[in-house]
Amino acid sequence: MADKVTLLESFLCCHVCSETFRDPVSLSCNHSFCSSCLQKFWEQAKNKNCPICKRKSSIDPRVNFALKELADSFAERLKVESSETEKSKRKEVVCSKHQEEPKFFNKDEDRAVCPVCEFSLHQSHKAVPIEQAVSDLKQQLKSDLKSLQDKRDKYKQVEKTYNEMIQHSKKQLLSTEKQIRAEFNKLHQFLKEEEESRLEALREEEEQKGKTISTEMKKIQEQISSLSVSICAVEEDLQKHNVPFLSSYKPTQTRARVQCSLSDPQLLSGALIDVAKHLGNLSFRVWDKMRDKVHFSPVILDPNTANPRLYLSDDLTSVRRGDTRQQLPDNPERCMFYTDVFGCEGFSSGKHSWEVEVGDHPDWILGLLKESADKKQSSVSTEYGIWCLLYRCGTYTNGAGRTVTVKKSLQRVRVQLDYDRGEVSFYDPEDMSHIYTHRDTFTEKLVPFITIEETGDAKTTEIKFC
Repeated sequence: MADKVTLLESFLCCHVCSETFRDPVSLSCNHSFCSSCLQKFWEQAKNKNCPICKRKSSIDPRVNFALKELADSFAERLKVESSETEKSKRKEVVCSKHQEEPKFFNKDEDRAVCPVCEFSLHQSHKAVPIEQAVSDLKQQLKSDLKSLQDKRDKYKQVEKTYNEMIQHSKKQLLSTEKQIRAEFNKLHQFLKEEEESRLEALREEEEQKGKTISTEMKKIQEQISSLSVSICAVEEDLQKHNVPFLSSYKPTQTRARVQCSLSDPQLLSGALIDVAKHLGNLSFRVWDKMRDKVHFSPVILDPNTANPRLYLSDDLTSVRRGDTRQQLPDNPERCMFYTDVFGCEGFSSGKHSWEVEVGDHPDWILGLLKESADKKQSSVSTEYGIWCLLYRCGTYTNGAGRTVTVKKSLQRVRVQLDYDRGEVSFYDPEDMSHIYTHRDTFTEKLVPFITIEETGDAKTTEIKFC
């Protein structure tokens, strides 16, 4: 039934005002509108086209009496139904049993009751004046409203953070693309230079061996020319008769025999280009040389975890504390309480070590923490799954308040993890003297981290993982 009413209401609805037709008129295209709505539309449009199909009307709009009667009937029915609904609402305010206006509120049954009902129920039910009940319930509702508003504010804050993350991700995309291209340009430049160098070596070898062959060819050509002269002289003597022959053959024979006694010409070895030298293991030899151009770090810092006051190097192996706070989204991974930054990868087995160049920086903490530690505000303690070495005010401590002794001020610190044995150790890499070892039982992945505070007058502003 409701669907039929909705369908009828849609049929009797003017497409201009979206209300039930009032004095409906129909155009030649059979579309209908309220008479006043159509006139107003035409005045604004400055034409007499149909508002729906845009076709120009060929006749003046005529009142559609059948549609008007149907629309008026439907509007009257809606008016009656609305009136009945209002009466029903008013009836609900009056007690159905005693026709009395409610004066009390029954807390046990959570409803308003009239004085007669309250008198019959007051022995076993708790009733209060309706004004007091309304006041109390409004206070409760205000509290609920406050909770809803707080909840909405939290959702808005998360929405704001997501928007910040979207904008930051776009910046990360551009910055990371730029750095990737820069790194590959360095590699491309190295490969281009290496290609030119090897092509140059190839051309030099070809030129050198060409000169050697040319020199040998010149000698051969000189010998051929000399032999050709001797051959012509012998052939001439052979044409002479007795006395002339006997008077001239001896010198010719002597020269011919000297030249015949010379050793036969020999081809030089290694006259061709040493192709194997240029092509053999070419990719490996280029890669082996490239190792001097590239660097490996066992710890790569994760910029998505860095406190907004920390600035990372392009290769993500160094960190410094800046004077200003960056506008970064408060994503779940980011450290907001301490000026920390974490490694992008953790360790859950085996042995691992790396060195950190701290120089004369006056205030830092470095070590490892368990992956589940509260990165937002964890205290520096093994109790919270943090194993570290701390330097502050010229004193080295184990992160739990215990002072540790070092031979001299540390310029570098070697961090060594033996996960299976449950050990995190710290050494001075200059002489590998032992500083301190934390012993514990590790049950989850451990992540490298570093905290740096104000630099002060120190020369070292940037701490680097080596």
